[in-house]
Amino acid sequence: MDIGIARHLKIPQLRLIAAIAEHGQLGLAADELTVTQPAASRMLADIEHTLGARLFERHAKGMVPTLIGRALARRAHNMLVELRDLAQDVEELKRGEGGMTTVGAVTGAAVGFVIPAIRQLKAISPRADVHVNVAASDELVHDLASGKNDFVLARLPRGVNPTDFEIYPARTETLKLIVRQDHPLANVDQVTLRDLSPYEWVMQSHRAPIREAMETAFLSAGAPLPTNITNTTSLLAMIAILVSSSAIAPLASEVPDLLLGDQVGAKLKVLPLNMTIEMSPYYLLLVKGRELSPVANRLRRLVTAALNKAH
Repeated sequence: MDIGIARHLKIPQLRLIAAIAEHGQLGLAADELTVTQPAASRMLADIEHTLGARLFERHAKGMVPTLIGRALARRAHNMLVELRDLAQDVEELKRGEGGMTTVGAVTGAAVGFVIPAIRQLKAISPRADVHVNVAASDELVHDLASGKNDFVLARLPRGVNPTDFEIYPARTETLKLIVRQDHPLANVDQVTLRDLSPYEWVMQSHRAPIREAMETAFLSAGAPLPTNITNTTSLLAMIAILVSSSAIAPLASEVPDLLLGDQVGAKLKVLPLNMTIEMSPYYLLLVKGRELSPVANRLRRLVTAALNKAH
């Protein structure tokens, strides 16, 4: 027999079935649905007629579901909960409080701006599903173009057509040189790049912006380029090398600010270099014509506000 439940039962009817099963009284169920008891009685009769089966037995103490009524009431309750959650999800998505977003950033931008913006977002939208990709600009922009990132804080790689993107000025990073707390140079008043040339270094490989900025600084200062270098893109590997050797690591200033702050308290120290070393600027990049989801757009606004405040 085709009882046509999916096609014939309406939301108010499901609510009535669930309410009668919960309260055991037609009058209480009618009150919950804000309808009169006669109207609720007629609705129940219509449901039973449609299904061709009795759902509740009437007793002196109330209404008791039949086997079919019990099964239908359980399903009705579950469906109503799902619909309630769906409605909440839709509203959260419309307000940018739910849904998923993926943002990419170079390390300094991730630490200094993206993570704080995510904390702000989570404070008001704890159900937002946020993914953060920290990588080199080439990878970040490639993933932005392919749709894996909603927006990125990155530099424009060579060979990329800037007209494909919406480009917003972000920030020029300053480098700090980090060593272990008991490094031979940790307590001097000032160091020069010439002083640092003989030491072991750990930094990103050739063509990475930090590496290029350091090499340019050495050449501009007339100092020999370091020859003892371990190459890695992993911040964890850098820290492991720093704490176990006399190596020096150049990092975007936001990273040592985090590592040396009270919350982390790493046993590292910033060398007092006699000059400022800046990297090429990074930008906030979006693909032209691609509409962001509400949650992605909300996160973008928070990141942008943080960048503007930092200027």
